[in-house]
Amino acid sequence: MKNFKNLNIWRKGIDLVVNVYIKSKQFPKEEIYGITSQMRRAAVSIPSNIAEGSGRNSDKDFNRFLDISLGSSFELETQLIIAHELEFLSDKDFNELNEKVIEDQKMITGLQISLK
Repeated sequence: MKNFKNLNIWRKGIDLVVNVYIKSKQFPKEEIYGITSQMRRAAVSIPSNIAEGSGRNSDKDFNRFLDISLGSSFELETQLIIAHELEFLSDKDFNELNEKVIEDQKMITGLQISLK
């Protein structure tokens, strides 16, 4: 069992969640149950699955949760693109969040490779 709080990828995931919550506060109120909620759930899923997987008894199980985390990151990336296209996110905010998502994706993939 790995202590998820010691994993840099988990910490970066938490940072991404906080940033998504901050940036999505500015979204139109009618989107609270739409893209705002979807983006927040996808963002929260990234570090949550890393934490859950780290508590599993095998690298194979951990890798399965990393797969779920990676899938959530791609879901969030898509939602960021949609929010940007709808002009809910400025170019600056979109680029900042998108860079964080891509960095997380690379780190998750790297961790998966190291587990194999």
